[in-house]
Amino acid sequence: MNQFPTQLLALAPLAVLCVTVVVVMLSIAARRHHFTTATMTVIGLSLALVSLLGVLRITPIQVTSLFIIDDYSVLYAAIVLVAALACTMLAHAYLETLPDRREEFYLLLLCSTGGALALIASRHFASFFIGLELLSVPLYGMVAYAFRDRISLEAGLKYMVLSGAASAFLLFGMALLYAASGTLEYAGLVDGLANGGEHQSWVMIGVGMMVIALTFKLSLVPFHLWTPDVYEGAPGPSSAFLATVSKVAVFAVLLRFFTLAPPAANEWLLTLVGVIAFASMMVGNLLALRQRNVKRLLGYSSIAHLGYLLSVIVAGGELGTEAVGVYLATYIATMLGAFGVITLVSSPYSGTDAGALHHYRGLFWRRPYLATVFTLMMLSLAGIPITAGFIGKFYVIAVAVDAHLWWLAGGIVVGSAIGLYYYLRLMVIMFLDEPGESRRDAVSGWGQQSGGIMVLLLAALVIFFGVYPQPLIALVHAAGMAHG
Repeated sequence: MNQFPTQLLALAPLAVLCVTVVVVMLSIAARRHHFTTATMTVIGLSLALVSLLGVLRITPIQVTSLFIIDDYSVLYAAIVLVAALACTMLAHAYLETLPDRREEFYLLLLCSTGGALALIASRHFASFFIGLELLSVPLYGMVAYAFRDRISLEAGLKYMVLSGAASAFLLFGMALLYAASGTLEYAGLVDGLANGGEHQSWVMIGVGMMVIALTFKLSLVPFHLWTPDVYEGAPGPSSAFLATVSKVAVFAVLLRFFTLAPPAANEWLLTLVGVIAFASMMVGNLLALRQRNVKRLLGYSSIAHLGYLLSVIVAGGELGTEAVGVYLATYIATMLGAFGVITLVSSPYSGTDAGALHHYRGLFWRRPYLATVFTLMMLSLAGIPITAGFIGKFYVIAVAVDAHLWWLAGGIVVGSAIGLYYYLRLMVIMFLDEPGESRRDAVSGWGQQSGGIMVLLLAALVIFFGVYPQPLIALVHAAGMAHG
C-alpha cells in the first residue's frame, strides 16, 4: 500500500494525458473553438513533459508487472512529448484553413501519444500490445483526417488494413512465446525457457513473427510498401507524427525487448535482423532516387534511416543503446523540421499537400528563411558535418565498426552516399529561377505563427547539437535501462 503514491507518480505523464483527453472532449462538446482546443492540448502535453522531472526522482520503479519506469523510458517519453508538441503546433497552423471539423484531430493526437508512452514503458506483452494498439488506432483517423480528399482517405484505409494484419502477426507471436515459456514478461522468458529446449523452434517462430509485426510498424523492408503512399496521402501534421512519435515508441520497445529477452540473442535471428537492416538501407535510398514527390521521398528516406538504426540492435552493447538515443533525438528534430516546412507551404484549401518537387522551385526567392531551414534539414538527413544528423550517423557507424559488422558499416556509408544525391537535388530546386508551372507558397507572416516559430527553433537545435553535441550525449548516456 505504501508504494501506491510512488507508483501513481511514476505514471503521472500518462495520467496527465488521460485527464487532458477528457477535458478536451468536454470542451468540444460544450463549444467548438479551434484555438482553445489546440491551447489545451499544448498545456496538457507540456504538463506531462514537466511531470517527468518528478518521475526522475523515483526511477527505476516497477509499476505492477506491466510497466517499468526507468531513466530509459523517461528519456524516450520526453522525446515523444516534445515531438507531439511540435506536431500540435503544426496542426494548428495547418487546420486553421481546413473547411471542416478540426478539434477532433487533437483528441486523436493525445490518445496516440498516450499509447506511445505506455509502449515505451512496457515490460510485459499485455502492456506491449495495448500500448501499440492505442498508438496505432488513432493514427488511422489522423492519416485519413482530410477524408474529403480521396488520397487521404485511401492512405488511412491502406494503413488500417495492413496495420491490422501486422497486429495479428504480433498476437500470434506472443501466443507462441507464452506457450513455450509460460510467461508474458520479457525478462521472465529467461526462467521460463531455461529447461524448455524442446520448445526452441516455437520460440524462434514467435520472436520472428513479432519482428515481422514491428518491422511493419517501422516500415522496414520487405514490409515497407505502405510507407510512401501513406506519407503522401496523410495531412502534413499526421505525416510528421507518423514519422516521429510512432517510430520512436516502436523502436524504443524493440530495443528493450532485444535487450531483456534471451530468445532475441539467437545468432540466426540477429543475422536476419541485419539482413533486414541492410536491405532497408539500400532499397530505401535507391527508390528515393526516382521520386518526384517530396513526401514520398521522405518516406523512402525514413526506411533507409530506420535501417541504419536497426544495425545498432544487431551490434548490441551499451554503446549501441547510447547510439540509438542520440540518433533518434537528432533524426526526430530533423524530420519534424522537414515536415514542418512542407506543412507551412501546404493548405487544405489548395487540395493535396505541397508534395511535388516543382512546388518548391524558386522557394528561396519567395521565402528565403523557410528555404534555408529546409536546406538545413536536408543537410542533416544527409549527415553533413556541423548538423545534428552527422552526430547521429557517426555514432551508428562507430557501433557497427566496434562490433566488426563491416558489411553493415559499408551499407551505411554507401546508403548515405546515395542519399546525398536526392537531398542535394531537392536543395538545388529551391534555388532555381521562378517556375512557369504551378508552385506553392507559405502564407505571409509564417514566422509569427506557432508552426513557423517551432520550425525555426528546430533549425537552431539542429545547428546547436551539430556544433556542440555534448549535452545531448550526456543526457542519453545517463538514461540507463533497468533490467528488472
